[in-house]
Amino acid sequence: MKRRLLNHRRFMAVAASGLLAAGVAACSSSSPSAGSSSSSSGTSAEPALVMESSPETSLNQDFNPYVSTGDAYGMGATGLIYEPLIEFDLANPTTQYPWLATSYTWSNGGKTIMFNIRQGVKWNDGTPLTAADVAFTFNLVNTNASINIGGLKISSVSTSGNTVTLNFATPQYANLEEIAGSAILPKAQWSGVGNPATFTDANPVGTGPYKLGSFTPQGFTLVKNPYYWQPVPVSKVYFPVYTSNTGALNALFSGQIDWTGNFIPGLQKSFVNTDPAHHHYWEAPGASNALFPNLNKWPTNQLAVRQAISEAIDRTTIANEGEAGLEAPVLNSTGLTLPTFQAWSAPVASMTNSATADAATAQQTLEKAGFTKGSNGFFAKGGQSVSLTIVDPAAYTDYAQDDALVAQQLKAAGIDATFEGLSVDAWNADVADGNFQLTMHWANNGITPYNMYDNWLDSSLAATTPATGDYERLKNPTIDSALAKLAGDQTTPQQTTDLVPLEQYVAQNLPIIPTTTASEWFEYNSQHYVGWPTQQNPYETGQPSGTNNGPGSGTDEVVILHLHPAH
Repeated sequence: MKRRLLNHRRFMAVAASGLLAAGVAACSSSSPSAGSSSSSSGTSAEPALVMESSPETSLNQDFNPYVSTGDAYGMGATGLIYEPLIEFDLANPTTQYPWLATSYTWSNGGKTIMFNIRQGVKWNDGTPLTAADVAFTFNLVNTNASINIGGLKISSVSTSGNTVTLNFATPQYANLEEIAGSAILPKAQWSGVGNPATFTDANPVGTGPYKLGSFTPQGFTLVKNPYYWQPVPVSKVYFPVYTSNTGALNALFSGQIDWTGNFIPGLQKSFVNTDPAHHHYWEAPGASNALFPNLNKWPTNQLAVRQAISEAIDRTTIANEGEAGLEAPVLNSTGLTLPTFQAWSAPVASMTNSATADAATAQQTLEKAGFTKGSNGFFAKGGQSVSLTIVDPAAYTDYAQDDALVAQQLKAAGIDATFEGLSVDAWNADVADGNFQLTMHWANNGITPYNMYDNWLDSSLAATTPATGDYERLKNPTIDSALAKLAGDQTTPQQTTDLVPLEQYVAQNLPIIPTTTASEWFEYNSQHYVGWPTQQNPYETGQPSGTNNGPGSGTDEVVILHLHPAH
């Protein structure tokens, strides 16, 4: 599904029938070469780590880390090639890993941040990473709205020796993830590409632990970057193509995949119980799913309709049936994800959602707003019917089930709702262009709730086409100002206080309608590699899509550098 989908999780739902040290991969039965590879020492054979996070029909050889709809981006490969200044642990948001920057310093009241760039790092072509490369990256992002998927508003960029300094017009303390999570690009390769959003990055030059080995439309292999600045225990990573959910599921169950991130109904019975010593999962709640109503289209531009939708849906049923019990109902009307953001949650206790459907209250809400029910059993007002289509990719089978349930629940409340399954590409385009009435969508996860609320509500993210956030098309200067104030808060108590107006606005006006938590989908087979994150050792979330920390960087890199061969 993965953005912009900013920090978008691009999962494909599958239906059921220290400083670090490294690795993961997935095998295709149609690709014998994926089954083994020589170790770095050449003295033993190790299986390639096989990764799979979204079935594809075929692959394009494009590793552009700023094109979130790219195949390699969605599969997690760009996060193993391109690196950020800092990696963040989204399972434990207070944890950070210095990466291409060894440290950073805020000044000027949060309007200026200076990064000390790690020395001795090389690109995978053997040339050194420099402060000029980092400055080039931020200038490129700042002057090309199409790749500014974090919505950064940089006033100036400067270098001095081994440091890079960014200046902003307003304080940015809470926006650290989007700044320091940006994928750093080599100036030598990217300075002449023209429009960076349309550049096909077929032979990527990154600082990450892997570089492209071989590529076919049916799968590709990443091999160890010989110039990498840390040990790389996993020598080879294979990304196979599975053209259907069924194929990917069968491969996982038969032991051909090491690391995946899919929604799997019956996960315990169908996967874990078949080999409990090696088959494991951990679905950390990273953010919140929500229904996104288009605020520019009838009838979702009517507050009463949005209120009725929220009252009519059964969050418990959606969680238990649509999400197979792997995601929990969000019962606070602010959308704040718990327990992930428990440290910021004090004010939300009084702002609640119903856990079950309340069709009678939903109808009363519409009637009070002047809507009347016709002989067909559905409400209308001013000659316009309360009729809407919920869209999502048919391939995201959990969202498709969620939406089918929502449509039934809304019909029971007098709202003529239907679900239409789209292709992933068509859905991405329609959401980004505002061509929809209502859709289920994940939220941005992050190291503070700011990332989630900013992506939900920041009008600047929908000011360009395609939109990179604010997909519901909210335009509210007061909310934009509240987001800017929150971005300038340095401490958790300050942030908790300044979240309140945003939380109250969401609860009262429903620009998004929270439904369930949004899991960091993560399933793995430990037969070949060990060192995986767990709920007891949450050094990272484990979702393999690799784009959760910012444009093109990935949490999958942190995980793979913790892994090592099981034998």
